[in-house]
Amino acid sequence: MTESFQCRRNCGACCIAPSISTAMPGMPKGKPAGVACIHLDENLLCKLFGQSTRPQVCSHLRPCYEMCGTNRNQALDYLTQLEQLTSN
Repeated sequence: MTESFQCRRNCGACCIAPSISTAMPGMPKGKPAGVACIHLDENLLCKLFGQSTRPQVCSHLRPCYEMCGTNRNQALDYLTQLEQLTSN
């Protein structure tokens, strides 16, 4: 079983590393991999969290140790690798 926990402040890896193929406010073509979402706040937390305009893929993504690791760099590395493995 994968342990889940809260997003860490000043991370935002899940809003930077993966691509998002669906439209969202201010990003009608989605978001390319490796580009920060425009909806990240000053603490790198999602400003669309809990809103109906948040992309479904984001709403289904849940933080867990496997994805987030123990720090931001581990999370960015993991999600970047996952993006590369699933982009074809």
